[in-house]
Amino acid sequence: MQSLVNSGLGRATLSTPRRGLLARISNAMALHRSRARLASLDAHLLDDIGLDRSTADAEANRPLWDAPASWTK
Repeated sequence: MQSLVNSGLGRATLSTPRRGLLARISNAMALHRSRARLASLDAHLLDDIGLDRSTADAEANRPLWDAPASWTK
């Protein structure tokens, strides 16, 4: 449940659950930007990181909620 907490400075701040939601949104946006950048790489840059175009496109087109488990920790 979300609640407001007095910060002691005359301002109310959001409690932890809200910050968790904002962090998840921020992480999702970062994942979206990362996948968009991956999709825009040239063939020689993909070769530099050891990927081919089909693998890069497959990763770039994954749904937003389909993130590797190591990224959600």
